[in-house]
Amino acid sequence: MDVYETEEQQVEAIKSWWKENGKAVVLGAVIGLGGLYGWRFYQGEIQAGKEQASDAYTQAMTALESGNDAAVADVKAFIAGHESSQYSVLASLQLAKVQVQKGELDAAAEQLNWAIAKTSDEAILPLAQTRLARIYAEQQKFDQAMTELDKVTAESWKAKVEELRGDILLQQGDSAAAREAYVQAQQLGTSPVVQMKLDDLAQ
Repeated sequence: MDVYETEEQQVEAIKSWWKENGKAVVLGAVIGLGGLYGWRFYQGEIQAGKEQASDAYTQAMTALESGNDAAVADVKAFIAGHESSQYSVLASLQLAKVQVQKGELDAAAEQLNWAIAKTSDEAILPLAQTRLARIYAEQQKFDQAMTELDKVTAESWKAKVEELRGDILLQQGDSAAAREAYVQAQQLGTSPVVQMKLDDLAQ
C-alpha cells in the first residue's frame, strides 16, 4: 500500500480514487439495496400466498364438512388452483374421505392417487397409501391393495401396515396368513385391537 507524506496527498488520492470508482460503488450499493428489498418483497409475497392458501383451504374444508352441495366442486377448484401447495394434498385427502362415506370409491381412489403423486411428506404419504389400500380391498382389488401396502416404507407405520395386511387376507378368507400378519403387527407395536383380532381367530 502507498504511504502518503501529507494529508493533502491522501485527500488527492481519495478524490482520484473516487473519480475512477465512485460510479461503480454507487451502482453496487443501489444493486445491493435493490436486491435486498427485492428479496424481502419476494419473501413477503410468498408468505402472503401461504396465508391466502391457508384461508382458502379453511373455507373449502368448512364447506365440505357442512355437506354443502357445491362444496365438492369448490374443493376440486381449490385443489386445481393450489396444485403446488401441500394444502391441495390435504384437501384431496379430505375429499377422498367424504367420497368414501358416500360410497364413491373410484372417485376417492382417484383423489388418493393424485395426493400420493403430489407429496413426499413422510406424515401424509403413508396415510394416503394405506387409505388407498383399504379402498382397493373394499373393491376386492386385493393384489392392488397389497401392492399399495408394500409401498409404505415409514418405520412408524409398519405395525399398522401389517394389521391392515391381516385384515385384507382375512377378507380373502386366508385365516392362517391373516394370523401371521397380526402376529407380526403385535411384534412391531402392541395393540389391544390387534390382540382382539388374534383372539377372534383363535376361537
